[in-house]
Amino acid sequence: MFRVAHYLNQFFGQVGGEDQAAIEPFMAEKPLGPGLLLKSLLGEEAEVVASIVCGDDYFTENIELAGQKCLEMINSVRPDILIAGPAFNAGRYGLACGEICRLAQEKLGVVCLTGMYPENPGVDLYRRQVKIVETGSNAAGMRQSMLQMVTLALKLVRGEALQSPSQEGYLPQGIKEAAISQDLAATRAVDMLLRKLGGEPFSSEIMAGDLDVVEPAPAVKDLSQAVIALVTEGGMFPKGNPDRIEAARATRFGRYSLAGQEFLSAQEYESIHRGYDTSHVNQDPHRLLPLDVLRDLEREGFIKELFEEYFATTGVATTLDNGKRIGEAIATQLKEAKVDAALVTAT
Repeated sequence: MFRVAHYLNQFFGQVGGEDQAAIEPFMAEKPLGPGLLLKSLLGEEAEVVASIVCGDDYFTENIELAGQKCLEMINSVRPDILIAGPAFNAGRYGLACGEICRLAQEKLGVVCLTGMYPENPGVDLYRRQVKIVETGSNAAGMRQSMLQMVTLALKLVRGEALQSPSQEGYLPQGIKEAAISQDLAATRAVDMLLRKLGGEPFSSEIMAGDLDVVEPAPAVKDLSQAVIALVTEGGMFPKGNPDRIEAARATRFGRYSLAGQEFLSAQEYESIHRGYDTSHVNQDPHRLLPLDVLRDLEREGFIKELFEEYFATTGVATTLDNGKRIGEAIATQLKEAKVDAALVTAT
């Protein structure tokens, strides 16, 4: 029998709701919660040997440590398959499922897959690395989602050839493979065109990504009359990170006062960003937020004034959807404050 490990968050692991979201990882050598359904669907071909449970907040706020702890537990039971979730549209849960699958694949060579709603932020982050079965937005579709995951997992562990993502029920990973067709490319293209013109369903053989076109803003005509703001995705916050912005996979940003400040003290500011070596900017925050230089330019009349607040988030592994939402929110607030331009610093 194939050995299956199952990853769950605190809710589906039957520990509790948001009040238990900070629990550290633990393992039970039996199926828990939806693991009982998983056990039933696996039948006699595989068995659930362990359930690994971790709180959503704990995992996303301690991603490296949580990932390592979970990986050690998974390795201890020597599974052939790791099934994570399904996470449906729960963002933190989806991120944890994607990361633990990625780690187990890369470090342990275990067959891994999870399940998510297409709009879960974990999809954008992990779909190219991990097979993600498409699910509905909530647990009402648990049985169908779990059945699809079990079917795909067993095919993978048996080494069976897979059909297209749409046929197997997982989200496309951007991988193109050669296939033999009985029809010439011209015939297939004309067939698709006729279907499109006739209002019939059709599927392109090459799916193009959707990319936004962002029109550049007009140039600032006179900097001496311009209000300039500081914005950073480098994770520089007042010490202690008062708004608890995520160190990776950010979903929000902070806005902090610069009123009356000429310099940024290393004792009062720090970067929590997990995507680069922050030691240099933590020694001198001006390497990321050049407040000192902008105050000089303000005194010299090169700019009219520096906006008295700065905006900060962390840009590491942030999904496109969250990045767009954060950017639009910052831009809206800058516009409302009548800021003329922003200096955006990155890592």
